[in-house]
Amino acid sequence: MKILIVEDEKPAARRLTRMLEKIEMQASANVHSVKEAVDYLSSNTAPDLIFLDIQLSDGLSFEIFEHVQVDSAIIFTTAYDEYALKAFKLNSIDYLLKPIDAEELEQAVDKYKLRFRESDNSQSTVANINPADLQQIAALLTNQTTSYKNRYTVKVGEHIKLFTADEIQLFYSENKGTYINLLNGRNYLIDSKLEHVETELDPKKFFRISRQAIVSIDSINDIVAYTNSRLKVKISSFDEFDLVVSRERVKEFKGWLEG
Repeated sequence: MKILIVEDEKPAARRLTRMLEKIEMQASANVHSVKEAVDYLSSNTAPDLIFLDIQLSDGLSFEIFEHVQVDSAIIFTTAYDEYALKAFKLNSIDYLLKPIDAEELEQAVDKYKLRFRESDNSQSTVANINPADLQQIAALLTNQTTSYKNRYTVKVGEHIKLFTADEIQLFYSENKGTYINLLNGRNYLIDSKLEHVETELDPKKFFRISRQAIVSIDSINDIVAYTNSRLKVKISSFDEFDLVVSRERVKEFKGWLEG
């Protein structure tokens, strides 16, 4: 069985590869952009199954279908909420919300096997998706007015305090907890995982620089070169640890800075 992973975040691609290996499935190739996917599909036999991220570094993955015939089953992977993707339930095998859950991944693969591998007819492919549907949903994802979370509550003793996203310099994880750091330098524990917080925030304002931290662009005071081609971000009133941009995120981080 030939599997292609199309995912622009290399750590996410590696994680998915490992998760597939645990259920005795092997990814044949990983590509990271619309262009790489088009080049791969143009020069190789069609994979049986594609795990396809929706938003890639150089555009929406729907653009792939404009350049090459895709005769493969597809499981979409995305950080978008379910309401924006209900139409895919009728056409693709499944879609998985990030961070991908191991049980949901196995269920999606089982669904694929049931529909395609246990049948003598494996000709039903993504080509059956109506191009008009793809265009409609691509437009929705590109142009929709997205509502991002703007308020966070924290418990302080017997009191509940409320803070807006504009008051928060960064979100970070430490000792299995997730914290906010405010403009005044105070840190508060919040009841949420960093992975979930990342999906709630405006990506134009906040960027996840590493597994440990998400920073606000308005709070960055300085950026300096760091070891191993990484960057260190400096934010006032925060000295819990060095805010270092992971090497695999440096290029995307620079693009985010430029808007």
